[in-house]
Amino acid sequence: MSFKIAIIGAGSVGFTKKLFTDILCVPEFQDVEFALTDISEHNLGMIREILEQIVKANNLPARVTATTDRRRAIEGARYIISCVRVGGLEAYRDDIAIPLRYGIDQCVGDTICAGGILYGQRNIPVILDFCRDIREVAAPGAKFLNYANPMAMNTWAAIEYGKVDTIGLCHGVQHGAEQIAEVLGASSVKELDYVCSGINHQTWFIDLRLNGRKIGKDELIAAFEAHPVYSQQEKLRIDVLKRFGVYSTESNGHLSEYLPWYRKRPDEIIRWIDMSDWIHGETGGYLRHSTETRNWFETEFPQFLEQAKQPIDPARRSNEHASHILEALETGRIYRGHFNVRNSGVITNLPADAIIESPGFVDRFGINMVSGITLPEACAATCMASINVQRMAVHAAIAGDIDLLKLAVLHDPLVGAVATPEEVWQMVDEMVVAQARWLPQYADAIPAARDRLKQAKVKTRDWAGAARRQVRSIEELRAEKAGMKAAG
Repeated sequence: MSFKIAIIGAGSVGFTKKLFTDILCVPEFQDVEFALTDISEHNLGMIREILEQIVKANNLPARVTATTDRRRAIEGARYIISCVRVGGLEAYRDDIAIPLRYGIDQCVGDTICAGGILYGQRNIPVILDFCRDIREVAAPGAKFLNYANPMAMNTWAAIEYGKVDTIGLCHGVQHGAEQIAEVLGASSVKELDYVCSGINHQTWFIDLRLNGRKIGKDELIAAFEAHPVYSQQEKLRIDVLKRFGVYSTESNGHLSEYLPWYRKRPDEIIRWIDMSDWIHGETGGYLRHSTETRNWFETEFPQFLEQAKQPIDPARRSNEHASHILEALETGRIYRGHFNVRNSGVITNLPADAIIESPGFVDRFGINMVSGITLPEACAATCMASINVQRMAVHAAIAGDIDLLKLAVLHDPLVGAVATPEEVWQMVDEMVVAQARWLPQYADAIPAARDRLKQAKVKTRDWAGAARRQVRSIEELRAEKAGMKAAG
């Protein structure tokens, strides 16, 4: 088979490499053209060199092109994959640092909460540009696969306003299933059958079966509490499991910032998180991780290039959905996964317009969702709080409505648990002014926001957060990796 795949934001080097090698694990796809595009020529050059090395080492006919001209990359593409971060690490630092001045402590800040909402404001105008190009120059019937966060907001905008056939993809469900299989003593995750449903990053394992045997709440709680590692790293998730009766897909740190109960006070943050790794709740943990990863890649590029000479091993194909979806659509081999799509009745107790994440099957006829799922009431209520925020945030981004944006932030569960309305109004002014270059839709509103900040009355503080760590140097990272290697 020969067709074209465009990857937007291909400078996300590690992830692009993973998608690329996964796709080439499908025997029929070895003659595919990969069109890479990014706004950074530097990053684009590095990833192109790595991918071309993989093609050469494996003696494949696949073609790799790279251009900063996005429209040219999309032209004629059958599939368009987005993994962009609009504003990069520079804007992301504001997403974490400015809310901290108002007492809002985020671990990731890329889905909802103050950081995730502003991230969506930056992304949505760009997503609509992608959609325009897809409508105008991509292959007829092209599919847009969005991996970029905030997943629900980006996918919502692409479907409702971009008018493009869009599916949102994430790996939280797979990671949660791997944990459950481990604590239950399964030899492989393949022994576990599960139904997971909700919204992205708030998806719930509502049906669990191990080798056909149904797993109940009490057995799952006992298994997690008995695990020597997860019992410490996932304290918050286990507490939610006890109260809700079902396990959440999302990591301890991510889940903590979607709820109003666990990160509202510094002492509570420390109580519920674990500092063994950023993902378990560290303040600004993903920002630190992303910064270190970027610095490491820049410094160790020759090592990455050398690794690209290794043969592709289909047995090591990852569980990222993209390659499996493409394989099902092109070959008819059926794939079952969990996908982000417009609800339209799939989950009975969530709104029709919401972007939900739920099970579906893919074959040559397309993506077919399993309909008629009803979430436990507490899960639905928690999802609804986020959906209402997402809807307002999307509509604010489309209209450039700063008042609606402030209302979206005000209604965010964690923001509302920490900040007053006056603090929220001033914080949003501060964030849009700081990120003005990435918010063209707010151009008319930003001068007034600047004027309001000159007369600001709300006191802020210089706070690093309850559990902040400094970005490690390359030398520190090398020492850590050497220690891990020595330990086996």
